[in-house]
Amino acid sequence: MRERSLDADLALALTLNARQLLRDEPLKLLLMSATLEGQRLSTLLDDAPVVRSEGRMHPVEQRWGRPLPPGERIEPRVVQTVLQALDDEQGSVLVFLPGQAEIRRVNEALADQLSGRADILLCPLHGELELAQQRAAIEPAPRGTRKVVLATNIAETSLTIEGVRVLVDAGLARVPRFDPGTGMTRLETRRISRASATQRAGRAGRLEPGVCYRLWSEEQHAQLAAYGEAEILQADLAGVALQLARWGVEPDELAWLDRPPAAAYAQARALLERLGALRRNEHGGWQLSHHGQAMAELPAHPRLAHMLLRGQAMGMAGLAADVAALLVERDIQSGGQRSGGADLALRLHQLQNARGAAVHRVRQLSRQFRSLLRGSPAQAVAELDEQRGLAALLAFAYPDRIARQRREGGGGYRLANGRAALFGEPDALMKEPWLVVAELGSHQGQREERIYRAVALDPALFDGSLAEQLSLRDELEWDEREGVLRAERQRRVGELVLSREPLPSLDDEARARALLGLVRRKGLELLAWTPELRQWQARIALLRQLDLASGSSEWPDVSDAALLARLEDWLLPYLGKVSRLAHFAQLDLAAMLATLLPWPLPQRLDEQAPVAISVPSGSRVRLDYSEQPPVLAVRLQELFGLADTPRIAGGRQVVKLHLLSPARRPVQVTQDLASFWANTYAEVKKDLKGRYPKHYWPDDPLIAEPTARAKPRGQ
Repeated sequence: MRERSLDADLALALTLNARQLLRDEPLKLLLMSATLEGQRLSTLLDDAPVVRSEGRMHPVEQRWGRPLPPGERIEPRVVQTVLQALDDEQGSVLVFLPGQAEIRRVNEALADQLSGRADILLCPLHGELELAQQRAAIEPAPRGTRKVVLATNIAETSLTIEGVRVLVDAGLARVPRFDPGTGMTRLETRRISRASATQRAGRAGRLEPGVCYRLWSEEQHAQLAAYGEAEILQADLAGVALQLARWGVEPDELAWLDRPPAAAYAQARALLERLGALRRNEHGGWQLSHHGQAMAELPAHPRLAHMLLRGQAMGMAGLAADVAALLVERDIQSGGQRSGGADLALRLHQLQNARGAAVHRVRQLSRQFRSLLRGSPAQAVAELDEQRGLAALLAFAYPDRIARQRREGGGGYRLANGRAALFGEPDALMKEPWLVVAELGSHQGQREERIYRAVALDPALFDGSLAEQLSLRDELEWDEREGVLRAERQRRVGELVLSREPLPSLDDEARARALLGLVRRKGLELLAWTPELRQWQARIALLRQLDLASGSSEWPDVSDAALLARLEDWLLPYLGKVSRLAHFAQLDLAAMLATLLPWPLPQRLDEQAPVAISVPSGSRVRLDYSEQPPVLAVRLQELFGLADTPRIAGGRQVVKLHLLSPARRPVQVTQDLASFWANTYAEVKKDLKGRYPKHYWPDDPLIAEPTARAKPRGQ
């Protein structure tokens, strides 16, 4: 295991499982790495011994920079440091940058600064370059020259660049992070780990003593994570899920360095089910289908394996192999800079007609895919020419990325999975109302996905080769102008509506389902809520909360969220005559909600959470349960003679008193009436007596007569 890759973690977990199965002939394991956490591996392998070798490394002097604040553009500091290193040190310089955009900007800035220096060669190095350009960066500099190699972390572990003894490290890396909630992968720029920084610094000491310029402070270095986050914790797990299903195990049956995240694994399994690779067995578990078994035997992502097999079945094995190879290899269009447009059909034409090292690699991989597809070639589907066949194949691989244009001629699209995507710059495909997107993604801070590679889609294919992508849904929609309920049958591709047709009538079940869906979308405010009903809801919530604090409760959950989840129980029986939006407001909401409280809970509700309570003046004052604790807003004079704060819920809940002036303005808020009388009343009395001199303000409120009038009768 050189690195913590996804495949390496999976291989180790399956190897350990095999070791358990082969106890009679124990399997011996030897793991070797320069960067892995030895102690964690030892623990996973039942405290296996750890043998360390320091290796042969020349000393590398560390030179620290000033603190690097978040969000600062690193290019100016990199350029300044490289120029300083060229002046102060001998030998070639290796610069680590997070991505191609930073490499391009630093390369342009250095080219300007070093325009008169024929002895300095600038050499970018990243995975999108032609092989000849990568070789130029790796090979020794010609005699009398020095190189400045601008690299991503492709140069961190696997390459030795001749002549390099100076390293400039920006301390950043761009890493893909899979979001299981969206099914998308985003690129994030993150600080590297201490282990990665050590590995990078070692590049300067491979052949002779060297120097490492780190563009962050020594204090910041101590705050870096010891090791980078494992790929398995942030990657698309579809391939892992497919191989585990082939092995016949669940993730929790294996020993892992880091267990696959549950959300990402569930999303991966859902994708495999959609691709027809998984099915439920008689015990309710998951197992591979025959199609899934064939997918697992192909060395490709499950999406592409599914596409290859479907292409073979439709007589398009060669086209499917070409498309899969184009998607696996780096972009052959315009040297990988994506400046040639997003249309994958153009890449396919280039693959068939152009020459070059990149095209050769794609053709070679395509031949490998063709050789792996077994069985006799099927007869081609008549409706599919190359363009339509290309779109169909991509739709098989990316059913969730079928896209419909939001506005004619615009760059924004809505995907079948409900997400939004757009072209980052004008593109010829923007004239197409339907697309299949093969490659999209975004960087940190971008709100919508960017479309990088796609192909135009003829929606007529949904009546033929792509009919399996269609679903029918009966929907009720409201005509906002007329307030009338209209029924329609929608032909959908995921969340995209392909076509609509009016329905003269809906059966009762479909109609009820649509009405409940409308309420869930628009919310309970469709119904005739009154302040009294909201108070009823809050009273029950209070008693339920008090019960749950000490155990269980017989009071039902009547929160909005719970009511929306249980619409079938209390709302559905009353929807028979609803045909207009206004009809919802005419429903007897109080009667419907009352069904949620079985007897004798309504009686107990009035006893424990009363609507109003009596105060010493004889008045019945309503409680406000919309706040917690409930509020009793009452004029101060009506509480004379009351020693303690009123309680409800069998004495478990003290109310909050809003003590009011004769003009019903708050003068004090308290839950401790006794303390108010003893400590605060005298000051409040002075103020009130000055503002309301005709009212009764006794010196001792505990023995005074309460009154709802200016003064007690007889005074």
